[in-house]
Amino acid sequence: MQKILRIFSKEYVNINQAALLLGSFTFLSQILALFRDRFIAHFIGPSAGLDAYYAAFRVPDLIFISIASLASITVLIPFIIEKMPARQSTTGGNGETVTAEARKLMNDVFTIFLIAMVGVSLVAFLIMPYLTSFIAPGFTPIMQAKVVLFSRIMLLSPILMGLSNLFGTVTQLFRKFFIYSLSPIFYNFGIIIGIIILYPIFGITGLALGVVLGALMHFLIQVFASFGCGFIPKFSFKINFKEVKQIALISLPRTLGLSFNNIALISIIAFASYLSSGSISIFNFSFNLQSVPLNIIGISYAVAAFPTLVKSFSSQKKNEFKDHLKSTARQIVFWSLPVIFLFIVLRAQIVRVILGSGNFSWENTRLVAASLAVFSISVLAQGMTAILSRAYYATGNTKRPLIVNLFCSILIIIFSFVFLRIFEEVAVFRYFIESLLKVEDISGTEVLMLPLAYSAGTILNFILHWYFVRKDFMEGDSFITKTFFQSLGASFFIGVISYAGLNIFSPIFGTTTGWGVFLQGFISGIIGICAGILVLYLLKNEEIKDLVQALKTKFWNVKVLVAPQEEL
Repeated sequence: MQKILRIFSKEYVNINQAALLLGSFTFLSQILALFRDRFIAHFIGPSAGLDAYYAAFRVPDLIFISIASLASITVLIPFIIEKMPARQSTTGGNGETVTAEARKLMNDVFTIFLIAMVGVSLVAFLIMPYLTSFIAPGFTPIMQAKVVLFSRIMLLSPILMGLSNLFGTVTQLFRKFFIYSLSPIFYNFGIIIGIIILYPIFGITGLALGVVLGALMHFLIQVFASFGCGFIPKFSFKINFKEVKQIALISLPRTLGLSFNNIALISIIAFASYLSSGSISIFNFSFNLQSVPLNIIGISYAVAAFPTLVKSFSSQKKNEFKDHLKSTARQIVFWSLPVIFLFIVLRAQIVRVILGSGNFSWENTRLVAASLAVFSISVLAQGMTAILSRAYYATGNTKRPLIVNLFCSILIIIFSFVFLRIFEEVAVFRYFIESLLKVEDISGTEVLMLPLAYSAGTILNFILHWYFVRKDFMEGDSFITKTFFQSLGASFFIGVISYAGLNIFSPIFGTTTGWGVFLQGFISGIIGICAGILVLYLLKNEEIKDLVQALKTKFWNVKVLVAPQEEL
């Protein structure tokens, strides 16, 4: 892992600056992803067909995660940099400075990767009917057949997306960060084309074709950028397996961690297939919504901090390592808690504005909003897990986070089964949940047990990581307590003021039109946020001072490694 620091040895950047830049990239792609989900909700809505579409993602997604992440950008680039001229690592270079050794390594990785991805995808294509019986056991044979068809079409996606990330290594090597960040935008744009143009012609099959189109666009933009850099991977017939194996072994911990989470999601989809029609759609809509703040906040900070943690640890600067870890963790806490309160209070407005039109009914809105509220309670835990696990990866200790992730993934599966049984058999518990989330008068509420299981598992994952990080790195010292309580206090005021605002503005703007719902939620949220900022100012919060300082800099000029897409 020490090799990773070399790409950053000439440019040391502030974590807040890097996180703001990464967050900006992520924000753009997430906005388009919200439009994608809105179109799906409008034209199709939660239904059996859409359930089959979402279930069909699981096998291609697992293949993509299990194989594509073995050729991780963050691991590949240091190996390539090592084989480049010295001035290449500082200037970004051009195609004329690329050495034969660097080309050979890329060709070796490209060859093995393509063979492995195509081979695994071909096997999955042949045994897809058997895999579908595990992914969606509750579906009827007709619906399972649709899942098989959609999955087989989507098997092209992990191949294209994996190759895109591989070509993206070259794009980032030459510091084409803006071009690299366009790929997720084009991916979602391709899916939107599938919804608007292909769905009316082919039905749900058109959505699957749109996913492939999006993956192709994701791939092509990296290919053209790579060609422009003069660094084009080709088939290699004399492969240096030792070096490729070393790259795969370094990537393996991250790959396994992602795979464990994906397997837990597969199990959740399997449970949801036994529930009422549209349950898988409800789960996915709410999961995608909660992923927006997670990706913008938690993942951006974790990705931005990782190279700095590696550099500090490899330089044996223990205190510096601790300071960077503390700072990043505090920033994630600082941002995540207000989001949790806002999402819980404004959940109905958020869902109605983003998804509420066409075939997406008011009952769908209430169920997705309730599911979003349950997911939201774990946004902080998910973001903190991302940075705490990377703290271990930065030190080369991959065993601890792997064991914790595996244990908690198994717990998510167990929780899903147990919570569903309790919800069905214990009337008091069911009434409590439905009353708390205000969905007691609609059907299909059993689906809420699945985000509850996921949130419970991820919160426990965070608690275990936090315990071990304090023990292994912080010598028992608390490192987020002050920020946690300051942010919690401010977030409480944000929630209270926003809730009061909803009651005040509801009769003014009304709740029967999209603009009325938007203005009601938006203005209430803004007033709540202003109240939270005032509280933080009075508490002399350090994180808000750091944020103001980072905003004053030209953070958009910071050169950082953009995280590769980790799921389809």
